[in-house]
Amino acid sequence: MKTAQEVRVGNVIMVDSSPMVVHKSEYNVSKSGRRQNAAIVKMKMRNLLTGNTTETIFQATDKFDLIILEKKEVTFSYFAEPNYIFLDAEFNQYEIEKDNMGEALKFLEDGMECDVVFYEDKPISVELPNSVVREITYTEPAVKGDTTSGKVLKQAKISTDFELMVPLFCETGDKIEIDTRTFEYKNRVK
Repeated sequence: MKTAQEVRVGNVIMVDSSPMVVHKSEYNVSKSGRRQNAAIVKMKMRNLLTGNTTETIFQATDKFDLIILEKKEVTFSYFAEPNYIFLDAEFNQYEIEKDNMGEALKFLEDGMECDVVFYEDKPISVELPNSVVREITYTEPAVKGDTTSGKVLKQAKISTDFELMVPLFCETGDKIEIDTRTFEYKNRVK
Protein backbone atom coordinates (compact mmCIF):
# COMPACT_ATOMS: atom_id res chain seq x y z
CA MET A 1 0.00 0.00 0.00
CA LYS A 2 1.07 3.54 -0.70
CA THR A 3 -0.13 6.80 0.77
CA ALA A 4 -1.51 9.45 -1.58
CA GLN A 5 1.65 11.54 -1.25
CA GLU A 6 3.80 8.55 -2.33
CA VAL A 7 1.76 7.90 -5.51
CA ARG A 8 3.55 9.10 -8.66
CA VAL A 9 2.50 9.87 -12.22
CA GLY A 10 2.12 6.62 -14.17
CA ASN A 11 1.22 4.51 -11.11
CA VAL A 12 -1.98 2.48 -11.28
CA ILE A 13 -4.02 2.50 -8.07
CA MET A 14 -7.37 1.06 -6.98
CA VAL A 15 -9.99 3.73 -6.23
CA ASP A 16 -13.45 2.39 -5.27
CA SER A 17 -12.69 -0.98 -6.96
CA SER A 18 -11.66 0.73 -10.23
CA PRO A 19 -8.10 0.64 -11.59
CA MET A 20 -7.00 4.23 -12.17
CA VAL A 21 -3.80 5.40 -13.88
CA VAL A 22 -2.42 8.64 -12.40
CA HIS A 23 -1.76 11.34 -15.01
CA LYS A 24 -1.03 14.20 -12.60
CA SER A 25 -0.30 14.32 -8.87
CA GLU A 26 0.04 17.59 -7.01
CA TYR A 27 0.91 17.82 -3.31
CA ASN A 28 -0.46 20.88 -1.43
CA VAL A 29 -1.15 22.10 2.06
CA SER A 30 -4.76 23.25 2.45
CA LYS A 31 -5.11 26.93 3.45
CA SER A 32 -8.89 27.02 3.75
CA GLY A 33 -11.78 25.22 5.40
CA ARG A 34 -11.99 23.43 8.71
CA ARG A 35 -8.77 21.52 8.22
CA GLN A 36 -6.30 24.34 7.68
CA ASN A 37 -2.71 23.23 7.09
CA ALA A 38 -3.86 19.69 6.24
CA ALA A 39 -1.76 18.04 3.55
CA ILE A 40 -3.74 17.10 0.43
CA VAL A 41 -2.93 15.52 -2.92
CA LYS A 42 -4.84 16.55 -6.03
CA MET A 43 -4.79 13.78 -8.67
CA LYS A 44 -5.90 13.65 -12.27
CA MET A 45 -6.64 10.02 -13.14
CA ARG A 46 -8.06 7.90 -15.97
CA ASN A 47 -10.14 4.80 -15.37
CA LEU A 48 -8.47 1.90 -17.21
CA LEU A 49 -11.75 0.08 -17.79
CA THR A 50 -14.00 2.94 -18.94
CA GLY A 51 -11.47 5.51 -20.14
CA ASN A 52 -13.16 8.28 -18.12
CA THR A 53 -10.90 10.98 -16.68
CA THR A 54 -11.46 12.50 -13.26
CA GLU A 55 -9.79 14.93 -10.84
CA THR A 56 -10.00 14.08 -7.15
CA ILE A 57 -8.54 15.48 -3.94
CA PHE A 58 -7.26 13.02 -1.32
CA GLN A 59 -5.77 13.45 2.13
CA ALA A 60 -2.00 12.90 1.94
CA THR A 61 -2.36 9.95 4.35
CA ASP A 62 -5.08 8.11 2.35
CA LYS A 63 -3.85 4.64 1.38
CA PHE A 64 -4.12 2.93 -2.00
CA ASP A 65 -3.31 -0.50 -3.40
CA LEU A 66 -0.71 -0.19 -6.14
CA ILE A 67 -1.41 -2.39 -9.17
CA ILE A 68 1.28 -3.78 -11.44
CA LEU A 69 -0.06 -4.21 -14.96
CA GLU A 70 1.28 -6.76 -17.39
CA LYS A 71 2.51 -5.49 -20.77
CA LYS A 72 3.28 -7.42 -23.91
CA GLU A 73 5.10 -6.24 -27.04
CA VAL A 74 2.83 -6.45 -30.07
CA THR A 75 2.46 -5.21 -33.64
CA PHE A 76 -0.68 -3.51 -34.93
CA SER A 77 -2.22 -5.74 -37.57
CA TYR A 78 -5.63 -4.41 -38.68
CA PHE A 79 -8.92 -2.79 -37.71
CA ALA A 80 -12.12 -4.90 -37.64
CA GLU A 81 -15.01 -2.71 -36.45
CA PRO A 82 -15.16 -2.09 -33.45
CA ASN A 83 -11.81 -3.70 -32.50
CA TYR A 84 -8.16 -3.05 -33.23
CA ILE A 85 -6.24 -6.30 -33.70
CA PHE A 86 -2.65 -6.76 -32.48
CA LEU A 87 -0.30 -9.75 -32.82
CA ASP A 88 2.60 -10.75 -30.58
CA ALA A 89 5.78 -12.59 -31.63
CA GLU A 90 4.04 -15.99 -31.31
CA PHE A 91 1.14 -14.75 -33.48
CA ASN A 92 -1.30 -14.63 -30.56
CA GLN A 93 -4.07 -12.18 -31.37
CA TYR A 94 -5.32 -9.45 -28.99
CA GLU A 95 -8.41 -7.32 -29.60
CA ILE A 96 -8.86 -3.88 -28.10
CA GLU A 97 -12.09 -1.94 -28.49
CA LYS A 98 -11.96 1.39 -30.30
CA ASP A 99 -13.20 3.19 -27.16
CA ASN A 100 -10.15 1.95 -25.20
CA MET A 101 -7.61 3.09 -27.79
CA GLY A 102 -7.76 6.73 -26.69
CA GLU A 103 -4.96 9.00 -27.91
CA ALA A 104 -3.07 6.10 -29.54
CA LEU A 105 -5.27 6.49 -32.64
CA LYS A 106 -3.52 9.78 -33.44
CA PHE A 107 -0.33 7.90 -34.36
CA LEU A 108 -1.29 4.25 -34.99
CA GLU A 109 -0.21 2.84 -38.37
CA ASP A 110 -0.16 -0.67 -39.88
CA GLY A 111 2.79 -2.71 -38.63
CA MET A 112 3.55 -0.31 -35.77
CA GLU A 113 5.17 -1.86 -32.69
CA CYS A 114 3.64 -0.97 -29.32
CA ASP A 115 2.64 -2.54 -25.99
CA VAL A 116 -0.74 -4.00 -25.05
CA VAL A 117 -1.60 -3.43 -21.39
CA PHE A 118 -3.43 -6.21 -19.52
CA TYR A 119 -5.58 -5.96 -16.39
CA GLU A 120 -6.61 -9.32 -14.89
CA ASP A 121 -5.53 -11.08 -18.13
CA LYS A 122 -7.79 -8.86 -20.26
CA PRO A 123 -6.23 -6.51 -22.85
CA ILE A 124 -7.45 -3.02 -21.91
CA SER A 125 -5.30 -0.45 -23.70
CA VAL A 126 -2.29 0.28 -25.90
CA GLU A 127 0.89 2.13 -25.01
CA LEU A 128 2.84 3.71 -27.84
CA PRO A 129 6.56 4.43 -27.85
CA ASN A 130 7.39 7.85 -26.31
CA SER A 131 8.08 9.25 -29.77
CA VAL A 132 7.25 8.33 -33.35
CA VAL A 133 8.49 9.50 -36.75
CA ARG A 134 5.78 10.51 -39.20
CA GLU A 135 5.71 12.22 -42.59
CA ILE A 136 3.93 15.55 -43.00
CA THR A 137 1.19 14.97 -45.57
CA TYR A 138 0.11 18.61 -45.75
CA THR A 139 1.20 22.00 -44.45
CA GLU A 140 0.92 25.54 -45.78
CA PRO A 141 4.09 27.05 -47.23
CA ALA A 142 5.88 29.47 -44.91
CA VAL A 143 5.15 33.16 -45.41
CA LYS A 144 8.39 35.07 -45.92
CA GLY A 145 9.08 37.56 -43.15
CA ASP A 146 6.54 36.03 -40.74
CA THR A 147 8.85 35.99 -37.70
CA THR A 148 7.13 38.47 -35.41
CA SER A 149 7.55 36.30 -32.33
CA GLY A 150 10.61 34.18 -31.64
CA LYS A 151 9.12 30.70 -32.13
CA VAL A 152 6.76 30.81 -35.08
CA LEU A 153 4.67 27.70 -35.73
CA LYS A 154 2.19 26.57 -38.38
CA GLN A 155 -0.39 23.79 -38.70
CA ALA A 156 0.66 20.45 -40.24
CA LYS A 157 -1.15 17.17 -40.88
CA ILE A 158 0.29 13.63 -40.76
CA SER A 159 -0.97 10.43 -42.47
CA THR A 160 -3.42 9.59 -39.64
CA ASP A 161 -5.10 13.01 -40.15
CA PHE A 162 -3.76 14.21 -36.79
CA GLU A 163 -2.85 17.90 -36.87
CA LEU A 164 -0.10 19.53 -34.84
CA MET A 165 1.97 22.70 -34.80
CA VAL A 166 5.42 22.60 -36.45
CA PRO A 167 8.13 25.23 -37.08
CA LEU A 168 7.93 27.30 -40.27
CA PHE A 169 10.84 25.49 -41.93
CA CYS A 170 8.91 22.16 -42.03
CA GLU A 171 7.37 21.33 -45.40
CA THR A 172 5.04 18.72 -46.88
CA GLY A 173 7.00 15.47 -47.26
CA ASP A 174 9.36 16.14 -44.33
CA LYS A 175 9.69 13.44 -41.68
CA ILE A 176 9.31 14.72 -38.12
CA GLU A 177 9.62 13.21 -34.66
CA ILE A 178 6.53 13.65 -32.46
CA ASP A 179 6.26 13.15 -28.68
CA THR A 180 3.26 10.80 -28.20
CA ARG A 181 2.74 11.95 -24.60
CA THR A 182 2.46 15.69 -25.31
CA PHE A 183 1.49 15.50 -29.03
CA GLU A 184 4.19 18.05 -29.82
CA TYR A 185 6.82 18.34 -32.53
CA LYS A 186 10.29 17.34 -31.30
CA ASN A 187 12.54 17.69 -34.38
CA ARG A 188 12.91 17.10 -38.08
CA VAL A 189 14.39 13.75 -39.14
CA LYS A 190 16.69 13.36 -42.14
